Amino acid sequence: MVLDTALTDVRDNAIWHTDVTFLPTPAMGAVLSAKQLPAYGGDTLWASGIAAFEALSRALQILLDGLTATHDFTRSFPVERFGSTAQDLARWEETRRRNPPLSHPVIRTHPVSGRKALFVNDGFTSRVNELEPAESEAILKLLFAHATRPEFTIRWRWQENDVAMWDNRVTQHYAVDDYRPQRRVMHRATILGDVPF
Repeated sequence: MVLDTALTDVRDNAIWHTDVTFLPTPAMGAVLSAKQLPAYGGDTLWASGIAAFEALSRALQILLDGLTATHDFTRSFPVERFGSTAQDLARWEETRRRNPPLSHPVIRTHPVSGRKALFVNDGFTSRVNELEPAESEAILKLLFAHATRPEFTIRWRWQENDVAMWDNRVTQHYAVDDYRPQRRVMHRATILGDVPF
């Protein structure tokens, strides 16, 4: 388990994403605790990749099973988000060097339950490798919208000291950034994961 710093600015998380899928072993899960909350807003949403996969047509399930997709750190963290100084640029370049784009299966099998889940996300997935660019763009657009349909999601309205845990292997989440200029402080621990299959 890796203890993260307190999350005080979640603008980077105001997009549907699965944590650190740009790593060879994305996080298995996470624990998030609310320490300071705004008077309104700041909810978190989760979406089930299992429910999303199971709701696809059988033909689309067959097409996607066996395909791989590229996950890229720079999709959610372009250089301008790191700042504009030479030190900021050097830090971004080093992070990009240590985390080159890599591939994971489009459909991931949960290592415990054996259930299949959609494993692409708007935060880090840049293309389906086996498809032509236009096909990849179209199918990813469809899958990003499908995976986050309301019937596959829950929305959590935080109360102080709430604790949430989730299985990062088969979910996406979205931190709603609707409370500025108020402050939201969350403490987080990330649970190390394994190679998706």
